[in-house]
Amino acid sequence: MSLLLTAVTSYLLGSIPFGYLLVRIFRDEDVRKTGSGNIGATNVSRRSPPLGAATLVLDALKGFVAVALARQFHAGDTLFMATAALFAIAGHIFPVWLGWRGGKGVATALGSFLCLAPKPVLVVVFVFLVVVAAFRYISLGSIVAALCFPILVIFIEHYAGNPVLLIVAACALIVARHHENIRRLLQGNESKFSLGSK
Repeated sequence: MSLLLTAVTSYLLGSIPFGYLLVRIFRDEDVRKTGSGNIGATNVSRRSPPLGAATLVLDALKGFVAVALARQFHAGDTLFMATAALFAIAGHIFPVWLGWRGGKGVATALGSFLCLAPKPVLVVVFVFLVVVAAFRYISLGSIVAALCFPILVIFIEHYAGNPVLLIVAACALIVARHHENIRRLLQGNESKFSLGSK
């Protein structure tokens, strides 16, 4: 499987819009017309927490599968694995099936990076949980986690060169996709996470 084929396959896997499909099938609704308007687990959970949980798992799984296929066909070559991760995340954020309007890539990144570099992911999940517990902003936790991950990959996994650049690009996509959240955070009107019902 060439680098181009890895990219295309991973993009198509990443672009499967599980959140959109689950809400359409089980609630006969278009999740893009509610909440934040994206197809990710957080927005799906606003309509149905169980469907949100299923979306989280499936979005992570498609990222994991994309990188696992690259690892299988290329004997663990980190360049191919990082390419798969980047394009799976890009597929979720810009799905061809939904007019390029997807989610924010966090769950797909979680699955992709778990296969690519599991130890840094464990640290990033801890950082995410600490930030969310301290500030109660899911978006802030996601942004901080995305910013930390490339650094952790370098220091823990000792990745270098093109794989790191691809990982940086993937994390930059996630941060850029949170631009509206960043604006609301700066304005002080971002929604806070709560375990209670609204």
